[in-house]
Amino acid sequence: MENLAWDGITLKNLFKSATAWLERNANFINALNVYPVPDGDTGTNMLLTMQACVREIEGVKENSAWIVAQKAAYGALMGARGNSGVILSQIWRGFAKALDKKDVIKVQDLADALAEAASTAYKGVIKPVEGTILTVIREMAEAIQAIRDQTDDLVVALEHVVEAARIAVAKTPSLLPILKEAGVVDAGGQGLLVIMEGFLKHLRGEKLEEKVTLEETAVRTEALEGEYGYDVQFIIKGQNLDVEEIRKALSTMGDSVLVVGDSTMVKVHLHTNEPGTPLNYGVKWGSLVDIVVENMQEQYREFVLGREAQPVPPQPPKRVAVIAVVPGKGLAEIFKSLSTDATISGGQTMNPSIEEILQAINSLPAEEIIILPNNPNVILTAQQAAELSSKKVRVIPSRSIPQGISALLSFNPEMSLEENVENMSEALSHVRTGEVTVAVRSTQVEGIKVKEGQLIGLLDGKLVAVGESPEEIVLRLLKEMKAEEGELLTLYYGADVKEEEAQALGEKVREIFPNLNVEVLWGGQPYYHYIISLE
Repeated sequence: MENLAWDGITLKNLFKSATAWLERNANFINALNVYPVPDGDTGTNMLLTMQACVREIEGVKENSAWIVAQKAAYGALMGARGNSGVILSQIWRGFAKALDKKDVIKVQDLADALAEAASTAYKGVIKPVEGTILTVIREMAEAIQAIRDQTDDLVVALEHVVEAARIAVAKTPSLLPILKEAGVVDAGGQGLLVIMEGFLKHLRGEKLEEKVTLEETAVRTEALEGEYGYDVQFIIKGQNLDVEEIRKALSTMGDSVLVVGDSTMVKVHLHTNEPGTPLNYGVKWGSLVDIVVENMQEQYREFVLGREAQPVPPQPPKRVAVIAVVPGKGLAEIFKSLSTDATISGGQTMNPSIEEILQAINSLPAEEIIILPNNPNVILTAQQAAELSSKKVRVIPSRSIPQGISALLSFNPEMSLEENVENMSEALSHVRTGEVTVAVRSTQVEGIKVKEGQLIGLLDGKLVAVGESPEEIVLRLLKEMKAEEGELLTLYYGADVKEEEAQALGEKVREIFPNLNVEVLWGGQPYYHYIISLE
């Protein structure tokens, strides 16, 4: 049977099917990261963006394709995370623009929509690079243009689009040498292919949505010794939440434990002496909302806010306010001590959305804002948020925590917005960044072979060292950084590093580089043993 038109309901179902298929493939897409670092999050970012689309279109009552498309585009824009999510949101923005006032979508309309999607996506990137998701969307658009007058069947047309996407993804390594060396295709392009496959699966009658049964089993543990001083309540929102595993773990952390929910939302209640312990555990599963910590509400406010902006206590409005994206409690405290007005929890593996950044902007009384993304995968998101804000917002393209701190040290609250932007941007070049983490897969990048599980060192984002211990990697990074020529070295140690280990490493560095001023600070960042700043 021919499929000649999509109305609003059909388009809704196409987005739902695409999101369900993307969810099944998100981990595979994450693994396509060129660098074997534990922050390959393209699949996750695209999935969260698509889920934002679906949430936005759920309430649409009209059966008009253009209304659904507009709502989906808005949801994608607000929920976009990371570079891949932002580009995907631009694709849906162009898609919706071409469908203006069209109640149904036919082959010619789909061709126009994909053409506009490609054009909008390219315009949304300052320096478009071929061999990426941009190449894939462009070749999809070209494929349907070639057959738009040959068929009225949307299934046939979409089959051509999917095949074109598959071919485009397969050739991305020939366009980007670094992909070829790493033995992977472009992750964003693969994600877009999966989305289009999800569309096609729905048209072919393949059901991807799974009916979730709400589990409502409450478990109360026997009282442990001692009194429990805090009543803790929160909701975990995420994907593939294991209610039983969460319940089992939380039952060891306190008394009166209640855990109910399903694979996407779990409500938690317990009594405990250490409120931070269950909250830290919950963050590992997803985002936390509706958090209440009785008797210590303000002291644990940063947990309550979760991934949202964390303003410092109220103070007189500043001429120019600063927002920073940071991973880890320790780093958040450091940025606050340097006069940051609000921090957003994020970085590796947890890129904030455009909406979250907008919320941080709106939470501050200042009309002029500076944003420090501190991660290359957050810069584009921050720039999109800046464009959407009614305030005067500037983004300093800081690509690491050390760059963000260097920029902050150049901030002068008495100067104008533009003067600060100039000074802070110039300060980015005054610092070098080293990072120590664990390889999540075996690969070869830039001539260096890496085995899964090995410790690796990155210098300004480039893989330069492989070893078996954090100390070995730090010392090799310092050699590559020519630390003897520097003045100040700061080691920010992560959540999995003990203080005594970090301090001992700091002493060793001082012995090797006696003329270097060495500081060791707790960053609390996940996944990365050390972040190194050399000035």
